[in-house]
Amino acid sequence: MTTLTNQEYISLEHEFGAHNYHPLPVVLKKGKGVFLWDVDGKKYYDFLSAYSAVNQGHCHPKIIKALRKQAKKLTLTSRAFYNDCLGKYEKYVTELLGYEKLLPMNTGAEGVESALKLCRKWAYEKKGIPENEAKIIVCENNFHGRTITVVSMSTDPSSFKGFGPFTPGFVVIPYNDIKALEKALDEPNIAGFLVEPIQGEAGVYVPDNGYLKSAWDLCHKKNVLFIADEVQTGLARTGRMLACDHEGVRPDILILGKALSGGVYPISVVLADNDIMLCIKPGEHGSTFGGNPVAAKVGIASLKVLIDEKLAENAEKLGAIFREELKTFERDHDMVELVRGKGLLNAVVIKPKNGKTAWDVCMALMENGLLAKPTHDHIIRFAPPLVITEDQLIEAIEIIKDTLNEFN
Repeated sequence: MTTLTNQEYISLEHEFGAHNYHPLPVVLKKGKGVFLWDVDGKKYYDFLSAYSAVNQGHCHPKIIKALRKQAKKLTLTSRAFYNDCLGKYEKYVTELLGYEKLLPMNTGAEGVESALKLCRKWAYEKKGIPENEAKIIVCENNFHGRTITVVSMSTDPSSFKGFGPFTPGFVVIPYNDIKALEKALDEPNIAGFLVEPIQGEAGVYVPDNGYLKSAWDLCHKKNVLFIADEVQTGLARTGRMLACDHEGVRPDILILGKALSGGVYPISVVLADNDIMLCIKPGEHGSTFGGNPVAAKVGIASLKVLIDEKLAENAEKLGAIFREELKTFERDHDMVELVRGKGLLNAVVIKPKNGKTAWDVCMALMENGLLAKPTHDHIIRFAPPLVITEDQLIEAIEIIKDTLNEFN
C-alpha cells in the first residue's frame, strides 16, 4: 500500500471533506500516553487532549482492553432490549457520583440536548410552568455544542450566524455575574440555569471563587434546576472529579462526556435524581447507540483509571506548577497578557505582536514538538493528558517558553 505524504493526506481531507474545521497542518497516525506521532514519525507532546477527551492518555491499555474484550462479544442491541452491561454501568456511575439515575447518550452535544429536554419536562410536570413557556438561563460566551438548539443560546457569531431560525426559550446573562443571575431568576417561568463551571472554549475563563455556590443557592431558593455542563471540565481535568466539587456544589442535572471514554469511543451521560429523571417516559427520548455494551464497559474502565491512577490529584499538583512557571511571562514577555486556569485546564492570552498571533505561536510550538490550538484567535489552551509526569511537564514547559521567546 502506497504511503501518502503529509500534504497528500491534508489534500484528501480538503477535497472530499466538509470545511468545518481549520486544523494545524499536522497529520497524526499514533498516540500513546501524552505523546502523538505524525506520518513522518515526528513525536509531539499533546497539549490539547482532544479537547479534554483523552484525560487518561492516548490508548490507555486498560481502556483498550475493555473495548476489545466487549467488542468481540456484543456491540449493539439498541434499547429495544436489555443487555448484560448497561445496568452495571448505570449502578457504577450513579453510586460513584451520587445520583439516583443515569441517562446514557453518545456525544456531549446530545448530553446537553437531553438535559434541556429533561429540564423542560420537569418544569411542566413538577414546577407547573405552562406548556411551551419554560425558559432556561444561559451565559454569554457559552459553548455547549453545535446543534441548532445549542447555537440558539450562543453569543458567538461564528456559531450562530447563518443558521437561524433559532430555538426560543433562553435567557442570556453575563457569566460570573451573580447579580445578573439573581435578576434573571425573577423573570416568570424560569426552569433552569445551564452553566459551565469553567468556560473552556471561551478561553478557560475561571469564575470568581464562590460563584458556583452562590448560583446554586439562588437557583434552589427559586426552585430552578442548576444544570452543570461538565463535558470538558469534568472527570479530573481541573483537579477534582468534577469542577463543581471545588465549591461543594451538587448539580441537579449533571452532563458528562469526552473523557468518560478516555477518548476511545463516543460516550456521554446525564445524571439526575428520580424526581427529575423520571419525568421522561418511554418513547419520549432515546438513542440507538446510547448505553450500548461497548460504551458501558469502556465507561467503567475509564472512570476506574481516573480513580486508580489518582489523576485528579496529579492535575491539581501539576496545574499549579504549570501556572507558576508560565506566569513569569506575564511580566517578562510582550505577547503574554495573562495566564489562567485550574488543574490541567489552562490558557495563555496572547497579545498580537508585529502581525504575529496565537496561531503563529501554535505553528511554532508544533515545529518544536508540542501541539496546542488557539481559541478565539488570541488564546492558546494548554490541556495535556492527566497521566503526564512532572518531568514531562517541565520539559513541555521549556518548549513553550523557548517558543514564546522566539517571538520576543
